[in-house]
Amino acid sequence: MDIKTLSTILGHVSSKTTLDIYLHSTEEMKKEAAEKINARFNKDTDGNEETITEEQEKPPQAKFEPKKGKMRKPGTGCISKINDHLYEGRYSPKDAYGKRMARNIYAPTREECEEKLAILIKEMKAEIAEQKAKLKNA
Repeated sequence: MDIKTLSTILGHVSSKTTLDIYLHSTEEMKKEAAEKINARFNKDTDGNEETITEEQEKPPQAKFEPKKGKMRKPGTGCISKINDHLYEGRYSPKDAYGKRMARNIYAPTREECEEKLAILIKEMKAEIAEQKAKLKNA
């Protein structure tokens, strides 16, 4: 009989309860299922036995290319491409008084923009440190 009818006769709330209690698998059942699956994968669409070559066993190695995320780490500024020959670097930390201060630099290549941005960040951090020292002494 179907599982739903059996579940109702036994007084179970759901057929899942009946399956959990009465359904079991033996080692022989598992072995038969594994053999059926194995036989299915070793046959082609015509039902003929297929030999598996070494090339089929090893999937091709994918070429790894690291993905650059869109977000940079905090405190490193940001760089955006304005057009084919101009990049903009921007750094906008908070000063000693909590006010946001922003500065931009421009360069023809991304690499040059990265270099200029690194220099700008060092200068701005030194400027903020001076402000904090003055604020502390005042």
